[in-house]
Amino acid sequence: MTRVMVFGTFDMVHEGHIDLFRQAKKLADDVYLIVSIARDKNVEKIKGARPKNPESARLSRVKKSELVDEAMLGDLEGYMPHIRAAQPDILALGYDQDGEYVENLARDLREAGLDTKIVRLRSHRPEMFKTSKLQK
Repeated sequence: MTRVMVFGTFDMVHEGHIDLFRQAKKLADDVYLIVSIARDKNVEKIKGARPKNPESARLSRVKKSELVDEAMLGDLEGYMPHIRAAQPDILALGYDQDGEYVENLARDLREAGLDTKIVRLRSHRPEMFKTSKLQK
């Protein structure tokens, strides 16, 4: 079994997110998909505003997806403790994920002793399926 981990806010679960989950599930033959939900505090720090839905509701919504094997809240500080605990074989990043959590990811994985591969997933009609556009 290949453990694949994806990350996001998931203020709503729309077709773009479903496609993200599908792409992640196709990265290997037998994938166990772990979804990390961004904490409210970190969403506010990164995006400049709190998510519309609290982290507990976002976590509950993602857990209901048949494509998701496990969903968890991310760390309140940094990101390595919960990645280390999940022991993913692959980290699958969304097409638009960047910033401090991505810049040093490869280095931080190596320093944590993890041999985790990082892949970038394709966008799925971002002109239509992007939470910021759907919530207006």
